[in-house]
Amino acid sequence: MSEINRLLAIMARLRDPERGCPWDLEQDFSTIAPYTLEEAHEVADAIARKDYRNLEEELGDLLLQVVFHAQMASEEQRFDFEDVARGINEKMIRRHPHVFPGGQLDGQRAETDSVRVSDDWERIKAAEKAARGEQPVRLLDGIGNGQPGLTRALKLQKKAGTVGFDWNDPRAVIAKIREELAEVEAELDCGEKAAQEEELGDLLFCVVNLARHLELDSEMALKKANAKFERRFAHIEDSLAARGLQFTEASLADMEALWIEAKQLEIK
Repeated sequence: MSEINRLLAIMARLRDPERGCPWDLEQDFSTIAPYTLEEAHEVADAIARKDYRNLEEELGDLLLQVVFHAQMASEEQRFDFEDVARGINEKMIRRHPHVFPGGQLDGQRAETDSVRVSDDWERIKAAEKAARGEQPVRLLDGIGNGQPGLTRALKLQKKAGTVGFDWNDPRAVIAKIREELAEVEAELDCGEKAAQEEELGDLLFCVVNLARHLELDSEMALKKANAKFERRFAHIEDSLAARGLQFTEASLADMEALWIEAKQLEIK
């Protein structure tokens, strides 16, 4: 038995009405969906940390999510894991005609470049949607609402940029960030949370736009910033503990000095 077939058998047993696990049997698509998102983020985190041993484990956890959803769909006679695998196989072949001419796995790859490949991908994707009767009405139609905010902001900006609605210089984006930051500051005194939220959203949207113009991944940048914050805060906590102090016994100035010390240690 291959390992993937073994995993499928394990999942089927966990969902067996008579011999399965009570917790697994209680789950449905909506209750498992948050775990699927969590595991995808854990994969991205392992990549950000370059922890490839952990990445192997997290990829397994993410694969389990796919198997779990496929098992539940199979029980409802909607589709099964084979259908999922077949669908993605056919899609990859269909969307890479330069690699699989005529849909043949052993065909000769055609000469092309990444820009043309990306354009072809979007063209083929649009044709697939049209064939299913999903013809978009507006340019930004089809960018799913279920994606994380940073990811969806990036896709909206890139799509709008295809018709020239974009800045040509990252410095123009920085100027817009300053403008949006000033608007956030202007709302601080009003006390209206809805207005503050709106302006903060505009600011975050502009920051994602800056990352795009710098050809950086805003989600990955934030993950690295989170990890840096954790490291430096751990230094504060450890240093206080070494002095026999609790957080409540340290002033903000004390903690700020230890934060600067942590930064200097990282530079060294």
